Amino acid sequence: MKQKLRPIMFVGTGSDVGKSIINAGFCRIFKQDGYSPAPFKAQNMSLNSFAGIDGLELGRAQAVQAEACGIEPLSEMNPILLKPTSNQNAQVVLNGKPMGNQSAKEYFLGTDRDALFAEAMKAYKKLAGQYNPMVIEGAGSISEINLREKDIVNMRVALAVNAAVILIADIDRGGVFGSVYGTLELLPPEERALVNGILINKFRGDIDLFTEGRKMLEQLTGVSVVGVVPYFRDIHIDDEDSVVLDHKSGKTRDGLVNVAVVLLRHMSNFTDFNVLERVPEINLFYTANPDEIEKADVVILPGSKNTIADLEILRKSGLAKAILNSQQKGNAVYGICGGYQMMGREIHDPQHVEGEIDFMPGLGLLPVVTTLTGEKRTVQSEFTFRNETGLCNGYEIHMGQTELLDGSPLASLSDGSTDGCFLNGKTWGTYLHGIFDNLPVIQAILKSCGKEIRLQEFNLQEYKNGQYDKLADHIRKSCDLEYIYGVISNGE
Repeated sequence: MKQKLRPIMFVGTGSDVGKSIINAGFCRIFKQDGYSPAPFKAQNMSLNSFAGIDGLELGRAQAVQAEACGIEPLSEMNPILLKPTSNQNAQVVLNGKPMGNQSAKEYFLGTDRDALFAEAMKAYKKLAGQYNPMVIEGAGSISEINLREKDIVNMRVALAVNAAVILIADIDRGGVFGSVYGTLELLPPEERALVNGILINKFRGDIDLFTEGRKMLEQLTGVSVVGVVPYFRDIHIDDEDSVVLDHKSGKTRDGLVNVAVVLLRHMSNFTDFNVLERVPEINLFYTANPDEIEKADVVILPGSKNTIADLEILRKSGLAKAILNSQQKGNAVYGICGGYQMMGREIHDPQHVEGEIDFMPGLGLLPVVTTLTGEKRTVQSEFTFRNETGLCNGYEIHMGQTELLDGSPLASLSDGSTDGCFLNGKTWGTYLHGIFDNLPVIQAILKSCGKEIRLQEFNLQEYKNGQYDKLADHIRKSCDLEYIYGVISNGE
């Protein structure tokens, strides 16, 4: 039996410093080294979520980390998930189930933080009894002193479980010395004592040029720099935050099948398109430009956390007209989840699940009517796509029921039910997230655009495992694993 390791926790000097990816890399390293790791993040704010095998919801980042560990994603890995519905409001998901919408003020000032923390620690202890080591992720910056009393995800967790804390800083954004030094100086002594290492992430160029900088950081802080991880572009791990979409905007390109994903304000689950991005014949880009939408061969309306609000924005911005024009020109238009609801004739919200608007006419592209409900469906599904024989995989996370008035279902689920609406090869919608990860669906998209290309059989799970192994190797070469194992080998 492997030695019981102390939990390790990756925290940041700020948001988007790479905590989720580094965490996933260490999850794979511990698995490779014969341990049985599991990820944990007490509270996550993200529109990118996943349905576990138990039908409970968790943040996509923790689902990815669980995959790197080689285990099934569980809601305990992310017991509190905040899914923004507007600039000031979010749906609160507790232990995998929605408990209602709250404003930021209500959540941070009105909720019982001790009770929420107790729920988070209950989930942690359940996992810690089964897995070794626990690989914990913090959120944002650990030195937001105005939020310290409300903290249930950063150093309060580290103190509760005596975690070995590694502070991650993003050198690519600049100011790494000030961010690291300032972060540590703002921590109270008992929290700073838990910081066992500093990890510099996203380094570009010759790492030897940072040798002196490394020494300076250690002299300034008294904390060892345990690694300098180079920036990479050739390792593909699902991203957590929609901030990455800023780098994926683009336009149509000659000679390729151009797929435009409509950039919605409340867009969710943008990882639905990661596999399409890697098909050589496809140029996939995100856009809110009506001209580019009309020029694209395929337009995809993605998921949304606020379908009615996003549909209203589409109309006011001219994007709705561009989508309709594209379809009338003979281009393909597909919708997923909220995008599927928008493509229908009507959306009703009698319970005011999304806001004060009771009714909104849809785009009228599909003969369906949706009624939003307070009950959320979260389930993993096996299905067959249209008349194909191969079994496909996806998952559902949505609030609402959609009635098919005409046409035919898009998919037949393994439980005997059906999903979606198929009008023709160029116009359909579905509730199935992950549908574009399946080869028969990709083939159908290319065929609808006149591309009779026989794609090679693609095993998505093998591909992902290869990427996790590449990430682990990248981190191993960049970090002092002997030191890190040293600080977590004392047990809990």
